[in-house]
Amino acid sequence: MSSTTPDVTVIIGAYEAMPYLIRCLDSVEAQTLPAQRIEIVAVDDGSTDGTGEYLEEFAARTAIDMRVVRQKNSGGPSGPRNVGLGLARGRYVFFLDADDYFGEEALERMVAMGDRAGTDVVLGKVVGVNRGAAKSMWKQTVERADLYSSNIKFTLSAQKLFRRDLLVRLGMRFDEELKTGEDALFTMEAYLRGNGVSVVADYTCYYLVGRDDGKHVTKSGSYLLRFDSARALAGLIATHVPPGPKRDVLMVRPFVITLLPQFGPALLRQSDEVRKKKMELAAPLLEAYWSSGLARRLKVNERLRLICLANGRLDLLLDILQFMKDNKKPRVVRKGLRGRLYLVYPHFGESAALPLSAYEVSVPEWIGRKRVDVPGRQSPAVFLRRLSGKARRTVRSSRLHTPRRAHKV
Repeated sequence: MSSTTPDVTVIIGAYEAMPYLIRCLDSVEAQTLPAQRIEIVAVDDGSTDGTGEYLEEFAARTAIDMRVVRQKNSGGPSGPRNVGLGLARGRYVFFLDADDYFGEEALERMVAMGDRAGTDVVLGKVVGVNRGAAKSMWKQTVERADLYSSNIKFTLSAQKLFRRDLLVRLGMRFDEELKTGEDALFTMEAYLRGNGVSVVADYTCYYLVGRDDGKHVTKSGSYLLRFDSARALAGLIATHVPPGPKRDVLMVRPFVITLLPQFGPALLRQSDEVRKKKMELAAPLLEAYWSSGLARRLKVNERLRLICLANGRLDLLLDILQFMKDNKKPRVVRKGLRGRLYLVYPHFGESAALPLSAYEVSVPEWIGRKRVDVPGRQSPAVFLRRLSGKARRTVRSSRLHTPRRAHKV
């Protein structure tokens, strides 16, 4: 490795990014990782608001080695990212959106983690600024996170540190044909084919900014694009993970996060034509990847909706969606010798298309403010509370039964 090889290449794809770009670039320049260990490759994707001019001005004065590419608009983030990846020289690359910015120690901490753990992907804690951000995966710093038991599978955005050798060796690029969900496909492939994933959770590395003008990089797009994304991600998982519990765990991501939002209460106000088209697009996904193992990993309302799709029962689906839209709370009933719990959504016990097992509680759920746990499976929080209570009772009991010593005279 050359002594001039930077530790990390920050790749910035920028389109109509002013004035957010100013803070973005300042945050790279403010890194505690020395300037000579960083390079920036910035791609102006046909901006008309001065983005390209500001990139060139910044490049002329910064101590960081920086290259600027100006090109015609490509229509999405994949093209600029691929251009940047082709020019990168760093041991690692980080895809920084031009709206967002780093915490000052972000690159130093993530590079140190990747070097120490030998992993190919490093996740740095993300917080939202004027917008939401995922939180469940930032509970603790982990040198090697397990993809199947942790929540890292639910953060598939591209804003992560990737070891460039992995991307070069596998020939990885962002799919420019996919107009939404391209980052999820890229990141999941790196998770599955790389040498491990690390999590830096004890420091905020990345600030995800909600723009006041509403021009986010994330695109709303046609609902057709969401099905393209779900199809691509499910296909990638199926290619690299054989049928069984591990595949079921990962399939939760495309089914619940990408597919199910297309079958929420908003479907009630959509046209019959759109409803029919969505059902047609969902059917092959359910036929190819639906399994009883996946079903058991879902909440009842999620499972019910997907079973309706699998059976082509739009009528039953609309009844369940109306129940949800009306904010009705399902009753909890206990049945059978084993005391299994069921949530009474529409058509409970009525339809052969929705068997009783479709209503069974198989993962902990919240009904209003009440938590419903799976019978016989104690949650960690409940276990710890009971253990703590038992310890306190043991201490009190020992005090009551310990003979008092006589006072010395």
